Amino acid sequence: MKEDGVHICSQLWVSSFSNPRKTYANLTGFLRKFDLWVLAYQRCYADEMGLFPPRNSIHYAVLRDLLSLRDAVLHSQYSWGMRTHQYIRSPREKPITRLISKRKLRLMLEQCTPTFQDRILQEVLLMVLEPVFESRFSRRSFAFRPGRNAHTVIRTIRSNFAGYLWFLKADLGCILERLDVDSLVGFLENTVKDRKVLAIIKAGIRKPALAGTEEEEEQKKKRKKRGGRKKKKLDENERKPDPYWLRTFFAFAPEEAAKVPSWGHAGVLSPLLANVCLHELDVWMEDQIIRFFRPSRSDSIWKNSTADGSHNPSWPEFVPTSGQEKTRKMDYIRYGSHILIGIRGPREDVTEMKRKLVEFCENKYGLKIDNSSIQIEHITRGIQYLDHIICRRVIYPTLRYTGTGGKIVSEKGVGTLLSVTASLQQCIRQFRRLELVKGDRDPEPLPCTPMLYASQAHTNSQMNKFLETIAEWYRYADNRKKVVGFCAYIIRSSLAKLYAARYRLQSRAKVYKLASRDLSRPIKETTGAAPEYSDLLRMGLVDAIDGVQFSRMSMIPSCDYTPFPPNWIPDHERLLHEYIKLQDPKFFCELSRSIKREGLSLPQDDMSMLVWDLKSKGILGDRSTLKSSNQSNESVRQLPTFSESNSSVSSLYG
Repeated sequence: MKEDGVHICSQLWVSSFSNPRKTYANLTGFLRKFDLWVLAYQRCYADEMGLFPPRNSIHYAVLRDLLSLRDAVLHSQYSWGMRTHQYIRSPREKPITRLISKRKLRLMLEQCTPTFQDRILQEVLLMVLEPVFESRFSRRSFAFRPGRNAHTVIRTIRSNFAGYLWFLKADLGCILERLDVDSLVGFLENTVKDRKVLAIIKAGIRKPALAGTEEEEEQKKKRKKRGGRKKKKLDENERKPDPYWLRTFFAFAPEEAAKVPSWGHAGVLSPLLANVCLHELDVWMEDQIIRFFRPSRSDSIWKNSTADGSHNPSWPEFVPTSGQEKTRKMDYIRYGSHILIGIRGPREDVTEMKRKLVEFCENKYGLKIDNSSIQIEHITRGIQYLDHIICRRVIYPTLRYTGTGGKIVSEKGVGTLLSVTASLQQCIRQFRRLELVKGDRDPEPLPCTPMLYASQAHTNSQMNKFLETIAEWYRYADNRKKVVGFCAYIIRSSLAKLYAARYRLQSRAKVYKLASRDLSRPIKETTGAAPEYSDLLRMGLVDAIDGVQFSRMSMIPSCDYTPFPPNWIPDHERLLHEYIKLQDPKFFCELSRSIKREGLSLPQDDMSMLVWDLKSKGILGDRSTLKSSNQSNESVRQLPTFSESNSSVSSLYG
């Protein structure tokens, strides 16, 4: 191990962003670098055990097995999904020292989870291929990419989608489900020409992975209910399961983010392959946006170009809706397989764009999209995307301006404000799926039964983390206070019903009377000669009970209107572009010419002249002052000695 795996990955990121249109014919050289395999093992080990191991702590036997896995992959001797003969095993798996029964062997072969060595190979391929394609992907694609998430989608919609009346909302998941392997590999071949890497990926996609059906999952749940629930004892190095609040929030995932694409044994490589597949659609849509644009001088925005009429992105844009002619403009955004197209123009343009989209998918992917998966919606009805509703508010402002003769003219105008709000109905559906409420229009909270045997302090802390995550998820919604207040009410009422059932109280009112509004007081204290709760808390024998957050509307944070630039890029891409620019000598030559052209001086030049004057003439002072004084005096005055200058310098810094 001569190099660092992180350093190898960073060099690949820099080289790919330096030349985004470059094709790669030899990526096998990166597969030969053993340091990448060690880094992939560290990441898989951290995912398995919850601890990232340092390189010097990896045993020699593990490195030997890892080396044999690399050689098997390079010599085309590796088979995806092989469970009986593995080159390297998970650190959680115990070594098999004796023969196993047919039943255990059948259970081992029927497991749905990928093997540890498959995950290591997936990580290596991801580290090699991700920088290659990230430099090519469109800025309008946000899912399964570093530095981008659902929040950037919401902020982009708020900043760039003002003024659009018609929207095309489509789910292209059928393309990812029914696309054949040869077409997917063909999209990879446009950038990656390495046959060995393509053969490895193609073999992993072709070989189907075992997956349990819905009926089998239901039967397993019934068996668990019949047999009862037993406490599971974790091994010494076994990773703890996800806490309740995190599993609860995962159930709140929107439809667009809940479904992750998967092909065979590709595993974590599948989302990248999905973006590679749909990148062709992104390129086609960017070309359609340029062709669709037709400016109008009579409109208030976008008179000359798509970037004209840039506004303050911290607030929704005021866009006039009246007028004979408007600028025809279109914008596009994609999160996974879900796309959203905003169109400013008549409905005929929307239907024509829908026809072109269906035709493009049929020609490019060889699949025909069902018309029900592409919806045409108007802004007045609201468009739901990522559990947020994109709508508008019509306003009638009074426009005052100075006319001819200095008269102040007042006219009534009509405009709209783009509004992005959280869907309260979708929030109720999520709570109903978690069995925390019943009913739809007037939901009634239900007791939080999964936390029945947990202490009051642990239950409150879990629900506080859940509420904090919910408040962060709805950070950019206009009705953030309303929806977070509703979630806090549901959680607080559910816990109150839980405590009423646990401590045999008759109603929530008695729980609030004992534990206060935020449930921060202990409901049941010890009786008799045992010490009270306050004494136990002082001695550190019990946990402090934190009150349930957001019990009052004033405690809920408001919507975040932080400015979001139209041409936003993630921080890591911005740093990469700056680093590449600094590595280019032409940039420094141009910078030096511009400095000389403007008559400026570099700080390095001033410091070097100060040092030169001090060493050669024994003077510490400003060079420009000395030059002006020498020009004014015709006779050269005698300079002080070097000892005198040293004494003056010591007096300055003494």
